[in-house]
Order: sequence, then structure tokens, then C-alpha cells
Amino acid sequence: MPAASSRTTAVSAVVTAALAAGLLTGAATTSASASPSADGQVRIHDIQGATRISPLTGRQVSGVAGIVTGVRTYGSKGFWFQDPEPDADPATSEGIFVFTSSAPTVAVGDAVTVSGTVTEYVPGGAASGNQSLTQISRPTVAVVSSGNTLPAPVTISERSVPSRYAPAGDPAAGGSINALPLAPSRYALDHYESLEGMNVRIGTSRVVGATDPHAELWVTVKPHENASRRGGTVYGSYTAQNTGRLQIQSLVPLAEQPFPTADVGDVLSGTTEGPLDFNQYGGYTLTARTLGTVTGKGLARETTRKQRGGELAVATYNVENLDPTDPQEKFDALAAAVVDNLASPDIVALEEIQDDNGAKDDGTVSADRTVKMFTDAIVAAGGPAYQWRSIDPEDKKDGGEPGGNIRQVFLFDPERVSFTDRAGGDATTATDVVRQQGRAALTLSPGRIDPANAAWTNSRKPLVGEFVFRGRTVFVVANHFASKGGDESIVSQHQPPARSSEVQRHAQAEVVNTFVKKLLSVQKNADVLVVGDINDFEFSGTTKALTAGGVLYPAVKSLPRQERYSYVYQGNTQVLDQILTSPSIDDFHYDSVHINAEFADQNSDHDPQVLRFRP
Repeated sequence: MPAASSRTTAVSAVVTAALAAGLLTGAATTSASASPSADGQVRIHDIQGATRISPLTGRQVSGVAGIVTGVRTYGSKGFWFQDPEPDADPATSEGIFVFTSSAPTVAVGDAVTVSGTVTEYVPGGAASGNQSLTQISRPTVAVVSSGNTLPAPVTISERSVPSRYAPAGDPAAGGSINALPLAPSRYALDHYESLEGMNVRIGTSRVVGATDPHAELWVTVKPHENASRRGGTVYGSYTAQNTGRLQIQSLVPLAEQPFPTADVGDVLSGTTEGPLDFNQYGGYTLTARTLGTVTGKGLARETTRKQRGGELAVATYNVENLDPTDPQEKFDALAAAVVDNLASPDIVALEEIQDDNGAKDDGTVSADRTVKMFTDAIVAAGGPAYQWRSIDPEDKKDGGEPGGNIRQVFLFDPERVSFTDRAGGDATTATDVVRQQGRAALTLSPGRIDPANAAWTNSRKPLVGEFVFRGRTVFVVANHFASKGGDESIVSQHQPPARSSEVQRHAQAEVVNTFVKKLLSVQKNADVLVVGDINDFEFSGTTKALTAGGVLYPAVKSLPRQERYSYVYQGNTQVLDQILTSPSIDDFHYDSVHINAEFADQNSDHDPQVLRFRP
């Protein structure tokens, strides 16, 4: 590891005294891969090694010396300690986590010796694909002295983090990077891994992921890396990861010091310092012993313009498991967003409308009460008296929160647009396309697209409706594709990570694409909008499958790259919600209205999308 910026006499004296007292005489039990330091002692950098997996994993070590740099009394309880006398190898970390299972009895600044078993713990389990955390388990700890100066922190900065994200995984190892020698000057993930468990610091950094309910936020140490115009960091490609992102947590119990509330674009000012951890939910995390101060930048929620007389405004909005058990304040806030921020669109496709008793699993599938509460709240907020259409799903067949029976719902303003009802649609009957008076029409409206297709197993079936605006028929397909659950993280040990959930979304996209092709084969100039929570990026294979044959265009691509996003995940601003247009809709105005994803105070975790055009 690079030498610490200063090595105090006090710290060196503690280690020297421990050596003289015979407290560091232990070594790993017979391991051909062990490489003790020149003085014959097993040190922390010997345990960490120059790859992601310790050369001493599974072995007993005794009397490993260092200074305690952080103590965690919640969650995965334990402490970090660090050797104040680093070696010359930049790939070997000088810090390590000691898992104590119960609240540790050491304090920051204690010089300790630790004996125990070297283990590789995989946060989330082996099936997650996550990298592992090297740690010492089942420890015996001896405190040599207290009040020692800590090893100087290594600064993580724009200059220190490489621009390349990760090496390609070894094909012979199933794409794993675990056994590859670390190259911390070439790859960002290797740089962070070489600091695992060490005392690190960041300076003033921009917040790119708002404070969440778990008391964590994300910053970037690279202020110019794919910056959005509102302060985020845009995720624009599988091969162009944002290397400067870092998760921030606090080691101070929340009862003693509440975690700061920050929105995207705010600044974490001053110094944030503590051990570098690796966890299931975000990977490399600075667990702050000293936390900077949030400086607010006053990010404002956006408001789109009102549609003009001849324009049809169509929106999509994931309202995050809305049901009557939610407080009225949530209904009111979502309603105000429809009226004020979205300017009361003519048609709104809603995702994640739950049944009338939410997550209670008693066979209820109707959502009449849920939708009435929402539409009443919209009227109370000064909006139109929306009418609505939907199809109740079969119980427990569409995924989502157990018992919730989420579904898509169309709202429409009857003063501006009419709905063409064609009776017979239900959860299991497929709608089809026919020709009527030379134009395309649905056999069922509202109807579901191919609901028996295996692509929709445990997932929401597309809802399609036939609307009329100023004498022109417009077909709207409301979607909520399968989630990314089960995918490996971008900090996976496999590079590139496995994205297993894509298989179902690709199949779903192909079904919708086939249906749109059928509409256009009957009426070449049919106005078709495919909208909703696609759960995938504008550059993804899912979007390519939706647009195959040129039948649809992802309208979000009409925006500048730095404005293409509807969701923020682990500090990446990204596209999940989309509106796609048929070729006849070639002159439109698209707006991703940023009112939720960038804020700690959210009414939903998604930003709504609005498209306006003249049919």
C-alpha cells in the first residue's frame, strides 16, 4: 500500500513494543501461499494479499498487530484495524475488518493484536455474485495500549481513481476477477479493493445519490464525470461506468448524531474520513468516523409546461405501490404532482396501483377504491375529474409486493379525450387488432396483450387502450416490465456482471413489438405510444427489442444525454421509465420531469415522463 503521509513516533513505538513483548509472534498455520513480512511476522498486508481473495483464507493467524480505526456497533458488528507500517506494494491493503458478532469492546486509537480465522465473507451470499470482504472471524483481541494516533488516511480523489472501471473477468474462472492480480493504478475497482479496510478520506464532494431511508448517500469524487445539468452522474453505457461514485455511511449511531439529509447536487463539505468497507447494497462504502457537512444547493422540483390546444399530452408515472393503507398525504402529494408538475396531462398511465387493501393477502384484486382516492385527490388539488380504465389481474399472478396485485391504470381527462370502450377484456383474454373502416382497431379496449405468454409469468401484462383526440385515434400501451431483481451488481466479482433478468424483459419487449407491428400492418400511420416502467435503459437490449424493425422510437433519446434519466440508483442517474413513439409521431416534445428520484423526500422513487404531440 502507498506509505502513509506521516508515521508518528507514538504509533511506531506501540508496534515495536508489541514485537518486543512477543505479542506478534504468531503466524498462519502452514500455508504455502503465505508471504510473511521480512521480520517473519504475519501482518495485515500478508492477509489481504495482492488479489481479492486472501492467500491465508481459512487459516488461523495469531497476534496480528495494528491500530483500531473504526468501530461498528450495529449491523455487522466489529472493528477495523490497520498496520501503521505499510509495505511497498500498492496492491496490498494495510487494513482489515474484524467480525466480532457482538458489540466490540475496543476503541478507536487502541493498539491491538488479533488472533482468529481469515475468512472471505460474501455480502448477500455467493449467489449474489458479489465480491467478498476479507476479514478475521472468531477473534481473540488483546489491547496493547490506547489513545494512539491513527494511521494517516489515504485520500480518494479525482486524481487517484482510474478512469477504467474493472478488468475483464477470467473466462477460465467463469468471468470472475477474484484471482486476478490487483492493478490499482489501472482500474477503479482494483483501486478501491487495494484500500479495503483502510482508513481513507475524501474532501468536499458532490452528492449524486440522495439520502435514503437506510441513512446512506452517494457522492462522486470526480466532479466532471458524466455530470447531469442538475448535479447527478448519468449512467449512459454498460462499458462506461462512473468510477468516482462512493457510498457514504456513518459509524456514529443515529441516536447520537442524525445522518444528514441531502439531495442530488448538494455538497458534502469538508473532510469525511473512516474505514473503507464493502457491503451488499452498493459495494465500496466509506464508513465515516468523521462525516462532512451537507451544504444544500436548493435543487428544485421541475414543472413541465401545459399542453397547447392542439397537443395531446400523455404521461407515465410509477406511483410506488399506491394503496388505501398509505397516508392521505401520499395521495395528496402524488395528485399535486400530476396537477402542478405535470400540468394535468390528457392521459396518464399509472404503474404500481395496488388493490384495495394493499399488501393484505386475502384474494382482493379490485383497485376501485385506490383509484378513486387518487382521482379525488387530483380534483381536490385543482386538476381535472379524470376517468379511468384498467383490468384487474389474477390474484398473485403479476408479481410485485406480495398481496398487492399491482397493475397499470389509464387516467384520462374526458374534457379533452375520449376512451373507446370495447367490452370483454379481462385478466386472461388477449386483445387483438382488426381493420375497421380502413383503420386499425382493438377487439378489446381496454385489453391485455397476449397475457398467457410465458414472458409475463409473475409479471405485469401490458394494458392497451384506444383513445380519440380531436377525431384521431391514438393507441396507448401501458407497461411495467419485469424488474432487475436477480441481476449481479456492477461491483460484482464477475466482469461484466450477469444480468439474468434481461431474458424476461427481452421476451416481453418482443411481445409488445410484435403487437405494435400488427397495428402498423393494419394501419401504417397509426399513432401508437408504448409507455411505462420498462425497467431498462435506453441503450439496453430491451429497448432494442422494443424498437426492432423501426416500429418504435425511444423518445427519451430526443433529450441531451445529460438529461436522460428517470431514476437514481447507487449514485447513477439512469433511464427506467420510457415513452416510445410509432413513426407517425415524428414531431413531439418530450420531458422527463425530475420531481422524485434526486430527492431525499420522495413521493415515488421514479420521475414521471410526459410527451406532447399533435395527432
